[in-house]
Amino acid sequence: MGLMRTKTIEQSIADSAEPGRTLKRSLSTWDLMIMGVAVAVGAGIFSVGAKAAAHNAGPAVTISFVLAAITCAAAIMCYAEFATAIPVTGSAYVFTYATMGEIFAWIVGWNLILELLMAAAVIAKYWGVYLSDFLKAVNINLPAEIPVGPVTIYWGPAIVVAIFTVVLVLGTKLSARVNNIVTIIKIAIVLFVIVVGFFFVKAQNYIPFVPPAEDAPQTTTSALTQPFMSFLSGSSPAVYGFTGIISGAALVFFAFIGFDVVATSAEEVKNPKKTLPRGIFAGLAVVAVLYILVTLAVTGMVPYTELAKAADPSLATAFQLVGADWAVVIISLGSLIGLTTVIMVLLMGLSRVSMAMSRDGLLPRALSRTSDKRATPAHTQIICGIVVVLLAGFTPIELLSEMINIGTLSAFVMVSIGILVLRRKRPDLKPAFRVPLGPVIPILSALLCTYLMFNLATQTWIFFAVWSVVGLAIYFAYGRWNSRLARQAKAEKEPAVVD
Repeated sequence: MGLMRTKTIEQSIADSAEPGRTLKRSLSTWDLMIMGVAVAVGAGIFSVGAKAAAHNAGPAVTISFVLAAITCAAAIMCYAEFATAIPVTGSAYVFTYATMGEIFAWIVGWNLILELLMAAAVIAKYWGVYLSDFLKAVNINLPAEIPVGPVTIYWGPAIVVAIFTVVLVLGTKLSARVNNIVTIIKIAIVLFVIVVGFFFVKAQNYIPFVPPAEDAPQTTTSALTQPFMSFLSGSSPAVYGFTGIISGAALVFFAFIGFDVVATSAEEVKNPKKTLPRGIFAGLAVVAVLYILVTLAVTGMVPYTELAKAADPSLATAFQLVGADWAVVIISLGSLIGLTTVIMVLLMGLSRVSMAMSRDGLLPRALSRTSDKRATPAHTQIICGIVVVLLAGFTPIELLSEMINIGTLSAFVMVSIGILVLRRKRPDLKPAFRVPLGPVIPILSALLCTYLMFNLATQTWIFFAVWSVVGLAIYFAYGRWNSRLARQAKAEKEPAVVD
């Protein structure tokens, strides 16, 4: 049936040089590092650590972040080995096509589109909310939504997505410069908040560092909103103690999601065999340090028990509890700027994955064309921008935010397994970076990411199943018959015409 046909690495590299469908190599190690920081450090840096401390691990949430960073690093190592072996755009989709076959490549690509599309739309939606919150903090009342008859329009997302769509169309290097400037400003704000926060730290707030375990509070959580693992096992989770540290790691792991997007830029990187692993791991290190510092500040400023009393604990909550209300304005500005660069990197990743799939014929080939002057997939970038605006500007897309996580984790699992397949199929390859400890880290990465998937809500699995069925329907109706590999196989079977 051809469902398991694979595309060779040599074919993927050759296709990346196809006239009219090429990207320009212009990104450096610094650009990649900043890209990783840009996509991972958003508004969540001011909230996710406080929530995990309040409801899961107490001050030991710092250990949760270390465990989450190690888990992410295991998956990112697999991405780095693949990206240096196959330095073309498309990330996990291209890697899967080279190892497991077309049907699995389609599923991974379809899930990447899910991750990037939902993430860009949800974060653009929140950007509009944070913009209104910031304006309100400086006494400018401008609502995030405007009712027009039966339709509610969220104007903020439309503006920010339109601006960055234009920037990305104008060129990857230009967008990298904009990203670098905004991300440096974002890091400066985060560091300022951390430094100020440490002036309010009291050592006794870190005691006990690992609070004793206790039963989780009774809730009215329905079967659909509880973790899928709890739904399957019927168990009730505990909080704090060792269990709390582990559950906290599962929660804060999503603070690191986004590094897979960096791998989609492999075809636009100068000297990818060295630049890719250096940029990816440098970005991960910066993000891990920032999150740990924020967590140390928030758990040292106030007892974790006080954070747990708040309806939505965050770093702003800690500053309010110590009487530093003025910091809320700076945190609101930091959240707004933090989300800005996330949106741009996600829009770029969405267009690059769509371009890679269309270059292979699984999506219409017209989507893979690049502009002559700037070598960017301008038409695809504009289409992606329009779809994101429609989702973020006119729908309650934030209700599907967990779809981002399951799409990312499923790709992580496939890439981790794919490394083992690649080594078995192509022992002749000598990538510039190789995951250490043989098969141990890829297997561990696949298991950890699968575990995290099962900690997502049951309804997320239901939506994911529906999305997958829709994707398979599209593949069997279009992609299977129009892929370049299918056309090549058909051409080879047809008898030659003799004049």
